[in-house]
Amino acid sequence: MRCSCAILRKPTVLNLDNHFRLLTCEVRFRNIRAIPDRKLSSNHFDSSSYVDDTIYALSTAPGRGALAIVRTSGPQSISIFNSLCPKSQNPHPRKAIVRKLHNPLNPKIVVDSAAVILFHPAPSSATGEDVLELQIHGGSATQKAVLNAISEVATVKNLPIRYAEPGEFTKRAFLNHKLELAQVEALSNELSAETEQQRQAAVRSNSQMLSMTYDSWRQKLLLARGEIEALIDFSEDQNFEEPSQKLFENVGNYIDVLLREIERFTQASYRQELLKRGVKISLLGPPNSGKSSLLNRITGREASIVCQEAGTTRDVIEIRLDIKGYLCTIADTAGLRDEHTSSNTLDTTIGIVEQEGIRRAKTIAKQSDIVILMASFEQDFSGICFIKYDHSSLSLAANASNALIVVNKCDKIISSDQKNSLIKDFQTKVTSAFSPKIPPPIIPISCHDNSSKGDLKDDNHNIQRLSSELLKVIKGITEFPVDMEDLIGVTERQRLILDEFGSHLRNFKEGMDIVIAAEHLRLAASCLARITGRGAEGDVEELLGVIFDKFCVGK
Repeated sequence: MRCSCAILRKPTVLNLDNHFRLLTCEVRFRNIRAIPDRKLSSNHFDSSSYVDDTIYALSTAPGRGALAIVRTSGPQSISIFNSLCPKSQNPHPRKAIVRKLHNPLNPKIVVDSAAVILFHPAPSSATGEDVLELQIHGGSATQKAVLNAISEVATVKNLPIRYAEPGEFTKRAFLNHKLELAQVEALSNELSAETEQQRQAAVRSNSQMLSMTYDSWRQKLLLARGEIEALIDFSEDQNFEEPSQKLFENVGNYIDVLLREIERFTQASYRQELLKRGVKISLLGPPNSGKSSLLNRITGREASIVCQEAGTTRDVIEIRLDIKGYLCTIADTAGLRDEHTSSNTLDTTIGIVEQEGIRRAKTIAKQSDIVILMASFEQDFSGICFIKYDHSSLSLAANASNALIVVNKCDKIISSDQKNSLIKDFQTKVTSAFSPKIPPPIIPISCHDNSSKGDLKDDNHNIQRLSSELLKVIKGITEFPVDMEDLIGVTERQRLILDEFGSHLRNFKEGMDIVIAAEHLRLAASCLARITGRGAEGDVEELLGVIFDKFCVGK
């Protein structure tokens, strides 16, 4: 009779070592096997000929240059060398030589007058296979001639040589255990890095720390599964060192630890994705408050039309730029206005086009990581000064994850006392809107000074202060705290799978039936296999095709 028991509320400490013997029993467990690492093939490649094929590709950017590099990988790399250099002895491993490259169909034809050649034999190579590297002259015609010559080797000698698929060199490195899947994803991020912070994060994540963490989870989860499966198959066996309920609750105690680790990983993946895709910043405020002028100051060019006529910007203008090494996308939006905004103006009519612009502005603001609320110092017809702002913009900023508040046109107010009084009154309204959150400080600026356009270091009108506050917020949402530095490299793909992984673990905790609980652990192990690309069952082959397709040909 099978045991069906609940997890006790006060679990004791799990000692998995005491029960490792369960995995070595000669009795067959139901659905529990330690599946060894195996080489996996993707549906993207022809798995029947994948191992035997020798691949080649241009590994440098196409086009004219001083040098170009052509690489081969596979068992026919030496045959390619012998065909291109028919009168030369085989190269010594990892020793550079200079040779002429000849056409295999007609050895009298020289395709490159002097190429530096390096040979890396298996398994001591980047891919784990024989690798031949040809450093040739960088002219486009020379590149084409050498690539054609390699393809002719396949024709002349009837060898399985073909041009590489995107990312196939890296894929072979993974399949031959030269790289872990987490390292592959870090390498992809390094190749696509646009800013210094992206590069630094990719370099730091290109280590085995994440892989070791995932593998330790997998090993411990395998042991936990052994506990549960043994409990199912041997529930009537009285030879257990601990009662069945205690074994079950000990596994639950370990699952709690895993769930806490997953929460840390989820937080890390959000920061990693911000660095990768860029921080989204939106400029929000009433018409003619200076949003376009501020965008032009930040970018250092006329990215957006500036005019005294209100409503000049009708659509969202997005600019990607590097701010102190951080990739950012700044959106200039249409001015938002309502009856409060228009009370000091004659025109209160909002047309159809402006309505659509306002709708898009609100949508962009809700999707932004940082909202910069723009207000402005103005004067009414009687000369009375006030701060013009939009209530809906203030509400959006208050509900945003991160916000900055800027009051433009401070050069219009000569009296410091008057300026401070207006800001104090506005601060009261801001505090009320942000309650119970602590509101950001109000920064008075002026975008009027064209002499320092594009130079955010200039502090003539508080531009430097705005720059510092913006950079502080960007760092706060992207930099990893000290206790999370070991999680650098967690990607969005990994986070989504970890969410599923955590869901199965929570279902295990909530399950009353031990058989169903064991199935949740099996599904959790499958999730880890999809993250690492190795180990237990999981739809890994389709996963590898998706990942390696992101690489360029020759990598």
